[in-house]
Amino acid sequence: MTATPEIGMVVVQPTAFCNIACTYCYLPDRSNKHVIAQTTVTRLFEQIFASGWASSEITVIWHAGEPLVVPVSFYREAFATIERMRPASVHVRHSFQTNGTLIDADWCALFKDWNVGVGVSLDGPRELHDLHRKSRSGKGTFDKTIAGIRCLREHDVPFHVISVLSHTSLDQPEELLDFYLSEGIDQICFNVEESEGDHVSSLFHGPELRRRYAAFLRTFWHRARESGRVRFLREIDLALPRMFRPEGVPTRNIQTEPLAMLNVDSHGNVSSFSPELLGLKNAAYGDYLLGNINFQTLQEIRDVCLASPLHRDIAAGVEACSRSCDYFSVCGGGAPVNKLFENGSLTSTVTSYCTLTQMVPTDLILEAYDRLEHSPAAAVSAANALSLSVTGGSAAPEPSRMP
Repeated sequence: MTATPEIGMVVVQPTAFCNIACTYCYLPDRSNKHVIAQTTVTRLFEQIFASGWASSEITVIWHAGEPLVVPVSFYREAFATIERMRPASVHVRHSFQTNGTLIDADWCALFKDWNVGVGVSLDGPRELHDLHRKSRSGKGTFDKTIAGIRCLREHDVPFHVISVLSHTSLDQPEELLDFYLSEGIDQICFNVEESEGDHVSSLFHGPELRRRYAAFLRTFWHRARESGRVRFLREIDLALPRMFRPEGVPTRNIQTEPLAMLNVDSHGNVSSFSPELLGLKNAAYGDYLLGNINFQTLQEIRDVCLASPLHRDIAAGVEACSRSCDYFSVCGGGAPVNKLFENGSLTSTVTSYCTLTQMVPTDLILEAYDRLEHSPAAAVSAANALSLSVTGGSAAPEPSRMP
C-alpha cells in the first residue's frame, strides 16, 4: 500500500514569463504573460489544508518564470489568503527564486513583512554572469542583478545565491569565493549547467567533469571554511544531515514521493516529482500533468498520480537505484527529470547530475572526515565539525537547484 502523502513543498508558478533570456533556460513558455488567478491560489491551499496531508512545515516556492514581474500587491493578497486558511498545526514559509533585476524597496518590505526566503540567481562576477544571463535584447544583466542584491543587503533581507557553473567558472573557485565575500554574500548554492527540456548542456558530456567539479568544490569549501565568512554552502550543508543521521532513519527524496512536492502552473495544472517537468511535453506521460486544481480535488489528483505510468516508472527507477548504487542511502533514488533527459528513461539509475550533487559531496565529506582526529565522539560531532551552516539561514532546501 502506498503511504499517505506528506506535502512539504509547493512550487507555484505565478507566471511563466521571464523578463530576461538566459542561454541555458529550459522553460518552454517564458514569453507567456498569463498570471495565476487569486481564485486558483485559494483553491490550491484550501485543498492542501483540507486534505490532512500537509506537513507541519510547508515551503511555498514562487518560481518557474520570474516571480517579480507579478506586482507586490498580488503576493500581499495571496499570502494573506493563505494565512487566513492555514491550520494552527501547519507553518508556511514563502520563498522566491528570482533573477534579482527587479528588486527594490517595495519588494524588500514584502520580504521582511512575511519573512520570505529569497534566492537570487547570480553566476559570479560580471564576466561570468553576463556569459549566459542576458536580457531579451542580448545585453548582460549583471548590473541590475547586483543592484538587487545590494538592495537586499541595504534593507537587511537575508538571501542566498544560486550560481550555475559553466566550463569557465569550474576553474575559478577562489575567484568566485573572493567575489561573493566582496559583495557580502555568505549563503551559496551551485548548479552545474545541465540538460533539461530543450536545453542540451555540452558540459555534462565531458569525461573529466566529475574530477573538475570535485576539485572546484573541495577548494571552494575549504577556503570558505578558512575565511569564517560563509554561513551556508548548500552542496555540503544539505549533504551532511543525509550522511550523519540516526541509525535506521531513511533519507527522504521528495522528488520521488507522490505529491510530497506539489507543482502548480499559472493555469492550475498540477504535477509532482521533479518541478522542472511542469510545462514540458511528453505524450507517454501525459505531459507530466496529473490534473488541474481548479477542476479536480487533491484526492482525485493523487489517484491519477498513483495509477500513472509516470509514478510507475519513477518507482522502478528508485528500486533500480536501491539495488545498484552505493550512494542510495544518501540520495534516495535520484532526480527523475535528470534520469529522463540524460538517460532517456525514468527507470534508469546513475546520471551526471546525481554524480555531481550526491556522489561528489559525499566523497568530499568522507575525505574530510577521515582527516579528523578519531575519538569516541567523532561520529557524533562530525556534522558540526564540517558544517558551515548556522541557525536561521535563509537558504531553502531542494528545489533550490533551480537557477
